Amino acid sequence: MSVRELPTRRDLFKLGGLAAAALSLGACASTKPSTGGQGAAATALRVSLASDATTLDPHKQGDLPSMNVLINVFDTLTVRDTSDQLVGGLAERWESKDDKTWRFHLRENVTFHNGEPCDAAAVAYSIERLIDPATQSPIVELRLVTGAKVIDPHTVDLVTKEPDPILPAKLSLFGGVIVPPKYIKEKGDEFFAEHPVGTGPFTFEQWQRDSQITLKANPKYWNGRPSVEQLTFKVMPDPSSSLAALQSGELDVVTGLTPDAAQQLGDAPGFKVVTSPGVRTFFVSLDTEEGPLKDKRVRQALNHALDVDTLIKSVLNGAAERTPTLIPKQAFGFDASVQPFQHDVAKAKSLLAEAGHAGGFSLKLSSSTADKDIAQAISGQLAEVGVKAEVSLLDPATFKGRLVSDNRKALGEMYFVGNSGWTMDASSNLQSFVRHDRRQSRWNNPEADKLIDTEEQSVDPDTRQEAFTALQKLMIEESPFLYLYQASILYAVSDRVQWKTNANGTLAMATAKLAGS
Repeated sequence: MSVRELPTRRDLFKLGGLAAAALSLGACASTKPSTGGQGAAATALRVSLASDATTLDPHKQGDLPSMNVLINVFDTLTVRDTSDQLVGGLAERWESKDDKTWRFHLRENVTFHNGEPCDAAAVAYSIERLIDPATQSPIVELRLVTGAKVIDPHTVDLVTKEPDPILPAKLSLFGGVIVPPKYIKEKGDEFFAEHPVGTGPFTFEQWQRDSQITLKANPKYWNGRPSVEQLTFKVMPDPSSSLAALQSGELDVVTGLTPDAAQQLGDAPGFKVVTSPGVRTFFVSLDTEEGPLKDKRVRQALNHALDVDTLIKSVLNGAAERTPTLIPKQAFGFDASVQPFQHDVAKAKSLLAEAGHAGGFSLKLSSSTADKDIAQAISGQLAEVGVKAEVSLLDPATFKGRLVSDNRKALGEMYFVGNSGWTMDASSNLQSFVRHDRRQSRWNNPEADKLIDTEEQSVDPDTRQEAFTALQKLMIEESPFLYLYQASILYAVSDRVQWKTNANGTLAMATAKLAGS
């Protein structure tokens, strides 16, 4: 590809016949943040959330906004530390007893906020509650678990119907939350969902829906009392308002920043924008079962049509990294030898002509309104090879509802989506989208199904890596998706805050410190 001047975002949008609407984030105040007074005020940490939690029952949610709050109230059996290593949480250690049994050895003398013991019985109750169909949990990571068996007060076995080589990693977030049996049985599910009790570093204080959630430091936390006395999550969907609140001293951390919003802070003294590597990958799902997209030459052509590096630089302000397929580079299974598609307009047009579409064709590209900029830019690039992808924008709730519905065609021929592989294993990135019988799969390939079975069921790392490598090569050849990037995590903080997220991007604030606290 010859060296050329990179198009602006407006140029990209115009290529698709869609003018870019200027973002009106407003000017932020330049006031330096308050350093806080003495006592409780100096140790109150205020964090913005782009959207409110859906429920405070950890087994009945499967979204990061809810989990970002709940990870501070509840503990999980295993944990990803800030170096992205899997370490002990409520379980100090674990081992595989056989192909279908994982044994977990629990910490002693851990109690829930209400004084109830957190022991093997509580772990078994939690696992059984989560996998019980009556719970109607959206959490899919423990789908292979058939039950939990108490060995002694501090030892519990998790039994699976098939081998699950990454079960410990699946217990580091959604699937591994431990809840209090006695409290739930006495109070009921509905009360628990409004007044959660866990073992975590913070205790629940108050939930004002669509406004804020207030937590308080747990003085008896097994891993040491947090430095922050009070933790408040403020629901602030508008990034300009959040950044203004940060600069006026009403917030300490602004999360969920878009690249555009992050630029608004500029060089204001007393604040900084942190860019951290993330594992959330973004791609376009293609309906490979009918229409032009049934032909793999067309799918390959669309991949060649995309200039992903330009999308990252011009639309995302560089806050992302190219991925050859759906797997982030930090995940086990990633193979650096698998190369991404080269941007080649001539090759794309040639493949389209070979497939009988020399004059191009039209179809729809569905996207959440939250991702409208990148969807419109993708549409613009596809237009360069004669493919008219009309962008259909849906509000986030509608988009998600269609995504998880049983109708795999609910979002049309193409849709733009992101997926977090928070287990740091490629299996998580692929589990819902590749095997033909999975919830979001729109690709029926027996070879791919066989490779998915191998990597999901084998306990041998080398065998799993071989399957992942073969699968990534097959995904390049068959192109059931348009492969894009893994997004960086962006958040803004006051200089008085000492805190670091991990690649999962979760808001675990137990280690946060404030100057003067």
